[in-house]
Formats: sequence, C-alpha cells, structure tokens
Amino acid sequence: MDLSGIFDDRGGYRYADFWDFLKVYEAATETLKSPEDYARLTLAVLEESAASGVVYSETFLSPDFCGGRDLGAWREYLHAIREAADQAERTMGITLRGIVTCIRHFGPDKARQTALCAAETAGDWIVGFGIAGDEKIGKPKDFRWSFDMAREAGLRLTAHAGEWGGPDSVRDALRDLEVERIGHGVRAIEDLALVDELAEKGVVLECCPGSNVALGIYRTFRKHPIGELHHRGVKVTISTDDPPFFHTTMAREYQMLNEAFDWDDGVFLQIAQTSLDAAFCDADTRARIAKRLEA
Repeated sequence: MDLSGIFDDRGGYRYADFWDFLKVYEAATETLKSPEDYARLTLAVLEESAASGVVYSETFLSPDFCGGRDLGAWREYLHAIREAADQAERTMGITLRGIVTCIRHFGPDKARQTALCAAETAGDWIVGFGIAGDEKIGKPKDFRWSFDMAREAGLRLTAHAGEWGGPDSVRDALRDLEVERIGHGVRAIEDLALVDELAEKGVVLECCPGSNVALGIYRTFRKHPIGELHHRGVKVTISTDDPPFFHTTMAREYQMLNEAFDWDDGVFLQIAQTSLDAAFCDADTRARIAKRLEA
C-alpha cells in the first residue's frame, strides 16, 4: 500500500472498513524499522496513557512486526521495548506488561513461530499470549497448537473474538483455545445464553467501545452493548484498542461512557478493579498497582 494514501485531509488514518483498517495498520507498521523505533513508540504510547491517568497497561506485541518472527531479532526488539517501559515507569508512574499476539490472517504456521517467540521470552514481563486479526479467516481450533505451547510456557491466554465473527466466534475461542479473556466479545449480546455463560464463568471481555463505534459495529456509544453486558453481570474492562486510528484516549472512553450510561465513579471503580483482577501480571506487581488504584 502507498503510504501517502493512508492519511485523510486532517492527518488521521484513512480506512473504509475493518478489513481496510487492517491493510492501513500493516502499512503504518512498515515505517517502524528497528528496535529503537519501537522504543520511541512505546514511550509515546505510555506518555499518552499516563496523561489519561492510566497506571497499568498490557500491550499486544507481535513478533510478526518485530523481527519477522525470528527469535533472535524478537529478543532485540523486546529488549528495546522493555527499556522504554522501564523508563516510563520511573518518570511517569505507569507500568507496562506485554502479551505476545499472533495474527489470525497470517495463518496457523506463522502463529506457531510467534508462539515459540512467546514461549522463549515468557516471564515477569511477557505475561500472556493472544490472537488478533481477521476473525473471518480460519477457526480458533486451527491455532490450538500455538495456544497449547503458550499455556505450557506459563502464559495466560486471551483471544480476539466476537467483534466481526458474532457470538459463535466467542464460543469457539472459549472451547477450542481455553482462554480466560476475550478481546472485544461484544457480539455475545446477540445470544443471551452465552451472556449468562460468560457471567457464570467469570470470563472477562476486553471492551473497546470507541473502536467499535469508529468501525461501524455500533452507531453510537449509547447503542454499545457494554452497558447491558455489565448490567447482566459480565465482567467488562475498558480499553482503547488502537488510539491513533480511532481518535480516542482512555479519558475519552470514560467520558463517552459516562455520557452514554450515566455511570458514576462507583461503576468506573468497579470496572477498574475488574481490570486489575484480570491482569496477567504477577502478584507483586498487582499489589503495587492496587496501591496506586487506591490513591
């Protein structure tokens, strides 16, 4: 894709729909050529998050874009990203951890290489493994091997589902990948039996309302199902997905949800606590974050 064509007249990213967004996203990553580029990006992202009051974040990182799934190159990228994260924690008070993510539309074979990168760098900083990309390509069961490898390495598991694939994609991810969190998952609202199952099992939905509205899944924040899901007892969190693409920040997400559902501080505190409880970090890190949350 011609990089000159990915921006609109206001300097924002230009895309027609979700699938066009994926192409623009991958084109944008082509400008990031080195570990140092990703270090600068990490600092920029954390600076913006800290400005919204975020004290802890888990970012999805893909060896597909960081070294082409080569383990040696991936270690170099990861080292640079971690150094930037450590700097941000010292200077901004925000803590970052990483979730390695395979790309669904790149296929199961490449996902296995990504899972190997995840397993070989699992530990106190790389804490999870997930999958993102085009839900309509392949099935979750195609990636079972990769998720099994990540699980055996001690990584916690999440999967992007229930955004474009509908409620069945949520069921498939839960059954075939045995994940404890679902990225998006909002289309579960179309199957109330599934909603009850999510609530009963305590599965956490990583909701990104601004992203869903920007991509046209829901017309407005008020029509977004996060309010009904929360009302029905499903554990939900609030995230920004890809802020530069969707013109959002965590502060804006909170503001728009407050306006849409009249949520008070108590609701937002409950959701923040859900986020902390669902975090993939170790117990010591969680305890440190809990003290910041109390403050």
